[in-house]
Amino acid sequence: MRISANFDGGNIEVINQDNIKDVQLAIRPDVGDEFYQWFNFRLEGEVGSQYLLNIMNAGSASYPKGWENYQAVATYDRQQWFRLPTEYKDGKLTIQVDLDCDSIQIAYFAPYSYERHQDLLASVQVHPLVSLEHLGLTLDGRDMTLVKVGDGDESKANIWITARQHPGETMAEWLVEGFFNSLLDSDNVNAQALLDKANFYIVPNMNPDGSARGHLRTNALGVNLNREWQTPSLEKSPEVYYVTNKMKETGVDLFYDVHGDEGLPYVFLAGCEGVPSYDERMAKLQQDFVDALTLVSADFQSEFGYDKDEPGKANLTVASNWVAETFTCLSNTLEMPFKDNDNMPDPMSGWSPERSIYLGEASLIAMLAVVNNLR
Repeated sequence: MRISANFDGGNIEVINQDNIKDVQLAIRPDVGDEFYQWFNFRLEGEVGSQYLLNIMNAGSASYPKGWENYQAVATYDRQQWFRLPTEYKDGKLTIQVDLDCDSIQIAYFAPYSYERHQDLLASVQVHPLVSLEHLGLTLDGRDMTLVKVGDGDESKANIWITARQHPGETMAEWLVEGFFNSLLDSDNVNAQALLDKANFYIVPNMNPDGSARGHLRTNALGVNLNREWQTPSLEKSPEVYYVTNKMKETGVDLFYDVHGDEGLPYVFLAGCEGVPSYDERMAKLQQDFVDALTLVSADFQSEFGYDKDEPGKANLTVASNWVAETFTCLSNTLEMPFKDNDNMPDPMSGWSPERSIYLGEASLIAMLAVVNNLR
């Protein structure tokens, strides 16, 4: 038996592997030791054997409730991901593997590798309406890349989408891939109608360093980027610094910050009701957007989610709140589950890259429903 995480986005430490019925593992914390929950590793073993993998430090992970009713994901071919029998008990996460091939990859959620990220950028840039802008470098020297889609007409609305501020929330970049699939499809009349009215500014991966390092929530310095938006700095959070400066240059009429939630088994939005500038216009836009997304995606719902902030009490260091207050615009955090979607369960796959991609396509139609009223 061999266990390895020495690859892009990998994360696991081996404590003891002498007994295949009690393989003891630990998740490596993000830099700074404040956050951990993401794991991603390969197991090589004997076909036909059963392995019981015990993540011994699961009980002190960042979100222990995330383990309740959770099933780890796995793949043999790095294309199709499925769920493995998983149990959380007494602070230990146990994953059962009945090995069908020599090697299996196991992860917290289906990874979106840095190489796939580069492939995504390369594939979209060939479209005539797309250009790539280098915003700057991360702390580890990786590129911060902005994808611009549109003709730059200043009379059009400016829509911003960001994903993977928290790098372990890989479903966010899967959604962006689906959004691009629709937006750049010349046969998609909804996309054509939306591009007639809006320019897009999309950052598919806000945290390339954390993604490559196998972090759950932070960048190379252990900084949570989604608490940096009010006062970003080149020293601690250049990723946010570059994006906020570009937003001030373009303006923002709609902001969509895409995330994953460890605990809640639902797709939902977190709005900006608590920002000081929130008014009837913004409330009407929010309700219209919720109604549209509910109509176009059976995965989306508005019954379960986070508690709304009290008026004027929003945390303005959070991306969606800072953008809403700065630009008085429609601004949301979209959350997807790591587990299954309890409203539309799939015992084999749970929430998946494919479901994330479809939600990206649905998001485009919801934006089309409100674009005429953004300004």
